[in-house]
Amino acid sequence: MSLLSKVLPASGSLLTDTQWAALNQVIATLNSQQLTWVSGYLAGLAQSQSGIAAPEIQTQTAAKASLTILYGSQTGNAKGVATEYQAKAKDAGLQVNLINMADYKPRQIKNETHLLVVVSTHGEGDAPDDAVELHEFLGGKKAPKLESLKFAVIGLGDSSYEFFCQTGKDFEQRLSALGAKPLFERLDCDVDYDEQVSQWSEQFTEKLKPELKAGGQSQVVSLHGDNAVKASSQYSKKNPFTAKLIECQKITGRDSVKDIRHVEISLEDSGLSYQPGDALGVWFSNDPAQVDELLALLELDGNEDVTLGDEKLSLRDALLDKLELTQSYPKFVEAYAEASQNAELRALLEDKATLRSYLAERQIIDIVRQYPAKLSAEQLLLGLRAITPRLYSIASSQAEVEDEVHLTVALVEYDAFGHSHQGGASGFLANRLEEDQPVKVFIEHNDNFRLPADPDTSVIMIGPGTGIAPFRAFMQQRQADDASGKNWLFFGNPNFTQDFLYQTEWQALVKDGVLDRVSLAFSRDQQQKIYVQHRLREQGKEVYEWLQQGAHLYVCGDANQMAKDVDDALIDIVAEHGQQSIDQAKQYITELRKAKRYQKDVY
Repeated sequence: MSLLSKVLPASGSLLTDTQWAALNQVIATLNSQQLTWVSGYLAGLAQSQSGIAAPEIQTQTAAKASLTILYGSQTGNAKGVATEYQAKAKDAGLQVNLINMADYKPRQIKNETHLLVVVSTHGEGDAPDDAVELHEFLGGKKAPKLESLKFAVIGLGDSSYEFFCQTGKDFEQRLSALGAKPLFERLDCDVDYDEQVSQWSEQFTEKLKPELKAGGQSQVVSLHGDNAVKASSQYSKKNPFTAKLIECQKITGRDSVKDIRHVEISLEDSGLSYQPGDALGVWFSNDPAQVDELLALLELDGNEDVTLGDEKLSLRDALLDKLELTQSYPKFVEAYAEASQNAELRALLEDKATLRSYLAERQIIDIVRQYPAKLSAEQLLLGLRAITPRLYSIASSQAEVEDEVHLTVALVEYDAFGHSHQGGASGFLANRLEEDQPVKVFIEHNDNFRLPADPDTSVIMIGPGTGIAPFRAFMQQRQADDASGKNWLFFGNPNFTQDFLYQTEWQALVKDGVLDRVSLAFSRDQQQKIYVQHRLREQGKEVYEWLQQGAHLYVCGDANQMAKDVDDALIDIVAEHGQQSIDQAKQYITELRKAKRYQKDVY
């Protein structure tokens, strides 16, 4: 956050909107050292005006070497790693500044001395929305020479995907091409990265100590007035709150091809708060029947004691609550092939494309069923990675539901290889967790998916399927705020009669004048499939008019196909109705994104 917004959030600021805009415009041009100087100057000025002797302001231009941490995060993991490292570096006496890439002026990179990039990868090797502008700038013609910069990179990804940590690799390559010197070996993190990051961080800090002088103050820089300091909570991903399930109700019809649940969870006595656009992290337990079958296939005793980190527990409990079984990954195939001495699995490891295709269709139990073997507990644990919580876009506003949190969860359920399968968290919530039973949760804040600060601003919401979730929260909040801006919803699913999620709620919002327009795309209700991007194109003239009038546009849902199709449709709409070339239309969309008027929550 900016130095002032840490003290004066926009909602209770002593500054007018015009003053905020002017202040943020100036701050956006400053580097970390200049921000430090300005903060001292303003403090001195305030003391002077209040009758207190102002300290002498040093005007030396020579900046001390400091570490700037830039993070680009889609779901919050990179932000979490960056924030934790900032605290460690500060404890080590280093001067360090933490900045979201979305809040960073790309040209300021030439003024940095030491840089740590922490960035995730999503989709097909794509940079997260936070990082797009800086990522493109460093690969473009306007990027400056960076011979004086020393840097390191932490990339986050999932080894199950082809472009594992690609964005981190891109940043390293582009910085090196501009003359920057790698200070430390790049770290590529898989989904269970905590121990790996901890070890790397310790070594990196020791490398930095001789490079940086101690004594500087650590800062968190953000340029958005609405990013007020959030109330701190004792609960987090590593220390979740034990909540209770209130209800889990199916909201698709009996004949629907989808099983979608409305889930309500009590946060009573937690002190947890969230905003529309945030996600709920859910820790889950694996299916006991699947765990027991796995133990039997491998001829293992579930009562055998094992050690995971600092924790000692039974093998069965470890498989139930600590280890990932519903997603397959290369690490398991490598370890299992070695332990079982299976020639087919070893051959599979030689072809990465075939391996990815093989893993995409199978859970851990499917691999063991196909190639049963007798293993020791140690051999099994060597191949399994830690379970990771699943994130769900929150479908409620606390202005409406107070100490509850609502989710819209699609049950992952399918038959394959002669057996039925379910997703880990969705199966847990839908079928294994009973009402009033405990579930461990935490809030994952997402400042990249926020309602406009000005309630007079109109919004366009595009959310097919469970992508509708955050827009239910948006509308609850807009109604509670009595926001005067217009609201337009695009929603799609297979069938109107079976899959119109929260239909009566949307109808009531229309009746009450809160929801101005609804455009529906039910793909299977006619011979030719119609999706939300088709409705966008049909309403292209009005969509462009709304954007020209300042509307914010939001997309939530499938990243692999839907989000790209919507992006293509928007470019075509701007080109046609704005009478622009395709390149100009792409730049128009880019400017919307930079202005945070085009935000995506895709997965």
